[in-house]
Parts: sequence; C-alpha cells; structure tokens
Amino acid sequence: MKNKLLTLSILLALHATIMAQLVSFHDFVVTDIYGNPFAFSQLKGKKVMIVNTASKCGLTPQYTELESLYKEYGGDKFVIIGFPANNFLNQEPGTNEQILEFCTQNYGVSFPMMAKISVKGRDIHPLYQWLTQKSKNGVSDNEVSWNFQKFLIDENGNLVKSISPRTSPKSPEIISWITGK
Repeated sequence: MKNKLLTLSILLALHATIMAQLVSFHDFVVTDIYGNPFAFSQLKGKKVMIVNTASKCGLTPQYTELESLYKEYGGDKFVIIGFPANNFLNQEPGTNEQILEFCTQNYGVSFPMMAKISVKGRDIHPLYQWLTQKSKNGVSDNEVSWNFQKFLIDENGNLVKSISPRTSPKSPEIISWITGK
C-alpha cells in the first residue's frame, strides 16, 4: 500500500511539474501587421479564434465570413486573430503592407491581423508550435493542413479544438461555441 501511495505521489508531482512547464496562450506576445507587439494577455476572459490566412487561395472568400462573424460577435467576449502565412503553394506572397491593403480593400477586415508568420515546417512560429503540439498545449496534436484552419481558444487561454480549413467560420459548431448555446 505504501508503495502505491509513493508511486501515486510521484506521478502527481511529475504531472504538476509537466503542467507548470506548459506555456499558456496568454503568455505569447506576437507582432501585429503594423509591426507592433500584441500581447495575448490582453485577451484574458475572451474566446479567441486563430486563423491562418492567405490572399490567393480558393478559401480566401472566408474573409467575408470571418468579418461578418467578427462584426456580429466580436467585442468583449470574442475576437478573431488572423495570421497571414505563405506555407501552402505560395498563396500569401505579399508583404505585411500588401496583405493589409488586400484585406481591407477587398473584404473590409477589421479584426486584428498579425504579421506574416510560418504555421508549419522548420520555421514554424512558436505560437503555432503551441497550437499544434499536445506536448505544448496539453490538449491535442493538430497538423495545419491548409490556409484558413481555425483554432478555438477559451476564455482561460486553453486550446479547445482545431477546425478544418473548409469549415465555414459561420458554421453551427463555431457559432454554438461562441455563444455557449
């Protein structure tokens, strides 16, 4: 019995140590599309959808749905964060300035856009390492399969799930998650 209790104590201590080493979503500071630091700590208490975007993709029209979703639900309880990425067939070749101009002129994007990053491969951004690796997020492994993959983060900075790029931002699953209904 003593051995079982000792083993259990060791396992609990190990689990606590591992969990303490996990970085929270709210610990990240990224660069916005204007070149300024953007601390995710300011998003505490909000649900967040992270989306890797591209301007020359068949899914680019999702910007319309993302903007509509943001206008309807964005604010004190929900935010969308766009991360332009050029990881899939050179579909986001522009500079941050060109991307911003494209998004605002063609889709009226008003949700926060960050500087272009890499969402997979050898140069994957640390945020996307966290989003895609269970060893870092404590929830699940998630490969970024294409542009417009969505990651849902709860109010406490926990990864909830990854949503397929082909799933509409205004899908019942996402709306239900945002509204809690």
